[in-house]
Amino acid sequence: MESAVYFTNVRARSDRENKINKVKRLFDAAGMAEVASKGDLAAVKVHFGELGTDAYINPVLVRQVVDKLKNLGAMPFVTDTNTLYGGGRSNSADHVVTAIEHGFDYPVVGAPVIIADGLKSQNFSEVAINGRHFQSVKIAGDIAEADSLIVLSHFKGHLLSGFGGAIKNLGMGCAPAAGKAEQHSTRPIFNPDLCLGCGQCADICPSSAVTVETKISRIDFNACRGCGECLRVCPAHAIDFDWMVQVLPFLERMTEYALGAVQGKQGKVGFFNFLLNITPDCDCLPWSDAPIVPDIGILASKDPVAIDHASYDLVNSQLGLQNTLLERNHQPGKDKFHGLWEYTDGLYQVKYGSRIGLGNSDYRLIEI
Repeated sequence: MESAVYFTNVRARSDRENKINKVKRLFDAAGMAEVASKGDLAAVKVHFGELGTDAYINPVLVRQVVDKLKNLGAMPFVTDTNTLYGGGRSNSADHVVTAIEHGFDYPVVGAPVIIADGLKSQNFSEVAINGRHFQSVKIAGDIAEADSLIVLSHFKGHLLSGFGGAIKNLGMGCAPAAGKAEQHSTRPIFNPDLCLGCGQCADICPSSAVTVETKISRIDFNACRGCGECLRVCPAHAIDFDWMVQVLPFLERMTEYALGAVQGKQGKVGFFNFLLNITPDCDCLPWSDAPIVPDIGILASKDPVAIDHASYDLVNSQLGLQNTLLERNHQPGKDKFHGLWEYTDGLYQVKYGSRIGLGNSDYRLIEI
């Protein structure tokens, strides 16, 4: 049985076809009115974006979902969780400031902004899933306690997961810092012969696991969280991961966390994927690189696996853009995310999600 995924493109020749109205029509077509009931505390899960990025979902579009929920008599709040690394979102005080600076404040989105895992990422619930990697997972307390959940995801590339969509927004995005650390659980490989001793890895390490001694970095693997921030900033490429060994288990752990995020909310969860500004990287980075394909549209579904599979296929059906980080697989039908990060297998999260009962990888795309 295929899951329904509703799609609208980005074309508009009248006010009726603008993105604001398209989001409203998607909400109705996908049956989101069945997700939230009168009196529900309804979590609207977004990614507020790291300071410096600008590819996150436009808060004006988030407002349309909030208003729809209010019209149903629900009480929506817009939410995200704190980060594992440093930056502008590692605690709730800084995180709310970042959200407001990016336009996610009450006058714009029409709902309070609540960081779901608390001031220092200590507010979470243990949710039983009985998975391959976890018997239980840590889910941010205010998301776990919400009566209903609408997940709005900016679909884009990602260094580890290949792409980030609904599954990643559930798994990584609904976890506190401790849950994010459990999911990563990867350890870098360090080549001292390439190290420049610049100290950028030590400066960015959220767990102070890196020091610089006699102009060479040293990694304390007992303290390392496996977040990958050091790999991202190393100018000499002296730090790497054993991608062949570690990527698939990482995707499994992330997808099991996604399953935990929807536990107890059967029939009370909905998803929107925004295939706009499809950048190579996560919105956690303090920059936004050029999009790798043209804007495509917006999707809505009650199935996180189906909506990610449909999004993946739509991106790959495009002709890749030149002069971007995408240096291969430009032709329609080629895997754009593998073209960005050749060691990743983004589709594996779809396959594993289907296997563990998170959703259905078979979908029917319905254009509205």
